[in-house]
Amino acid sequence: MDSLSGMAVFVRVVEEESFSAAARVLGLSKSAVSKQVAALEERLGARLLNRTTRRLALTDAGTAFFERAQRILADAEEAEAAVTQLSTAPRGVLRVNAPVTFGVQHLGPLLPAFMAAYPELAVDLVLNDRFVDLVEEGFDVAVRIGRLSDSSLIARRLAPLRRLLVASPEYVAVHGAPQQPDDLRNHACLLYTYLLRGDAWSLTGPNGRTTEVRVTGRLRANNGDVLRSALLGGMGIAYTPSFIVGRDLAEGRLVRVLPGWEDVSAAVYAVHPHARLVPPKVRAFVDFLAERFAGPSSWDETP
Repeated sequence: MDSLSGMAVFVRVVEEESFSAAARVLGLSKSAVSKQVAALEERLGARLLNRTTRRLALTDAGTAFFERAQRILADAEEAEAAVTQLSTAPRGVLRVNAPVTFGVQHLGPLLPAFMAAYPELAVDLVLNDRFVDLVEEGFDVAVRIGRLSDSSLIARRLAPLRRLLVASPEYVAVHGAPQQPDDLRNHACLLYTYLLRGDAWSLTGPNGRTTEVRVTGRLRANNGDVLRSALLGGMGIAYTPSFIVGRDLAEGRLVRVLPGWEDVSAAVYAVHPHARLVPPKVRAFVDFLAERFAGPSSWDETP
């Protein structure tokens, strides 16, 4: 930084053709300007200016250095302007990670409005259901669903999450409906690979009591859409978020079983790496989602 400062003073002296004029423009004393140029020459080991009482003249070394110094300072100003622009308005590329089903059903439809509001911003959306390391994989922000563990990430709650027990009417007609949580042990259950406690379903009843039931089933999948298809095909009972099956329930393709038992301890969050200054593109995206998901969840509404 000292080198860049001395370089800037030297260039200003040459452009103004005077130490005194350069000092006035820079808001420094004439002696301070002279000392900076002298220090620069000493550091370079070459005389850059020939000084007389009437004028300044560049040496050969000074001419070569001046041309390069001008370009370096212009590049530095351009770099600073680029960073300043990025830190004051949403620009650049926003890398987003989200679960597949939520991304397709609920996040994707919001992107046209978001991107129309911020025309200088590009979005790179990656959908997968596995846990990703935002910093290591280079994501700016992620949508996460469930209970958040303690971490260095900044999290903002976007919407509540209800996990329900559901099946098709056809399955219930053939196999009957469980009457209490322990009855689930005798049913074909559809298992989600990334569920925090695996095959142990934690259910909270109408009295607030929580019980855990270990279930079994022939189908396990790491994607909610696959389990939804299995549900619609009458393959069993799933413990699944309402944002996946809300419309199916509303339109009668699926029904709730043990309707008094569910899980409401989780939520939908936007998370991003901790930073002293949150980039405007991240702040804009999180604020946008928080506004769109405010109020009752659309996936829990009956058409």
